Amino acid sequence: MSQSTWRVLGATGFTGSAIMTRLQQEGISAAPVAAPRLATSADSSGQIIAEARRLQSVIDYLADTFAGAEVVVNAAGLSAPDQQDLSSLIGANALLPAVVAVAAQRTGVQRVIHLSSAAVQGSRPVLDSSEATSPFSAYSFSKALGEDCLLRLRELITATAEAGAAPGSPGSSFPAAPSTNPVSVHPHHAAQLCIVRATSVQGSGRNTTASLARVSSSFLASVAGRGDRPTPVTSVHALAEFVVGVGTLDEQLPPIVLQPWEGATTGSVIRDAGRRRPHHLPDVLARAVVGSGYGVSSALNERFHGAVRRLELMLFGQGQDDSWVEQRGLLPERRIGSVLRQAHTAAGSKR
Repeated sequence: MSQSTWRVLGATGFTGSAIMTRLQQEGISAAPVAAPRLATSADSSGQIIAEARRLQSVIDYLADTFAGAEVVVNAAGLSAPDQQDLSSLIGANALLPAVVAVAAQRTGVQRVIHLSSAAVQGSRPVLDSSEATSPFSAYSFSKALGEDCLLRLRELITATAEAGAAPGSPGSSFPAAPSTNPVSVHPHHAAQLCIVRATSVQGSGRNTTASLARVSSSFLASVAGRGDRPTPVTSVHALAEFVVGVGTLDEQLPPIVLQPWEGATTGSVIRDAGRRRPHHLPDVLARAVVGSGYGVSSALNERFHGAVRRLELMLFGQGQDDSWVEQRGLLPERRIGSVLRQAHTAAGSKR
């Protein structure tokens, strides 16, 4: 699929623009797609999928833009770890992916790559590509809900395609799209829906990166223990390279893949982003600080869970299971060190 035509939702955003740049570097034809803004009061995958199927005008719009595409990347969504408004979060991070998947299947698209977040797995010791999730905030809940919607749609599409009644085909009760000029969908066609779990992605122009540089440059910069624990802090360039690698892989894609480790440790992040040595806290003290933070946040309706989780990540890092990626040679070039050093320089210039 290296020369296929791609469509990218959210192409002007932080991650989407990096993916468009990488596609251009690889000589792959790609076009941006403006993502519709959606909101919903639904809070279960069944309700969201049912609502997605009813949004025929949105399906038709997306189907028109997907015409002729083989790969669709959904890099749109609402990246707001501290936001509490569920209707807009679920609309952007769950309902939109469901509508994209429905439109892509009914238009005959071969692959849909949805950008999710490793935040759906919370603070588990090792991130992986299993379906297990442990959301801890409104944002991570919306992302986990989006994943569940796509996993359910993938099962439905696969089962109906095997029976010769794929959605959008003549034998299906789900019509082809767009409704005004429907395409021809083969009865056994099943769009490959693949979720890419992005980790803690950093890059120029991102507020979280600037904030990381400020904290790393301050007296607050600390790590638990020796500071040699792996951390999923990564560069947007590595994420873009990985997404393109997954999209062009010449094999059936799994339901979920995890963005691989880029070699950063809790200590190296502070040294690169802050250009200083971090304080080394005993594990017991560091865990007490994190526990107290979660306790205060819980008393305030979990308002600060996102901030406490970022503190926990700075102190303890998190492991990653890269086995699937390593077996296929999809490990991207490591650039997180230079990205963080640039962020430090930019923060110093602003000061």
